[in-house]
Amino acid sequence: MPFRKLFLSRWSALLWAGGILWTAVDTVGFGPAAKTPATVEATPANTADQTDATGTVINSDDLAVLANALGPQ
Repeated sequence: MPFRKLFLSRWSALLWAGGILWTAVDTVGFGPAAKTPATVEATPANTADQTDATGTVINSDDLAVLANALGPQ
């Protein structure tokens, strides 16, 4: 698109910029989802029942290493 022709008119430039913003909001969104506090019901009672995406059983040591790698929140 020839940008010189686009920006000769304020209205066409405004509509173009609005389209860019609309596309950004549509693809990315407004912001991160609100975090909900962890509750007892939300966490499994037995950590031996927890598995990762490959089906391997995870333990608290694995979770501690992962939390340390992610850094402070």
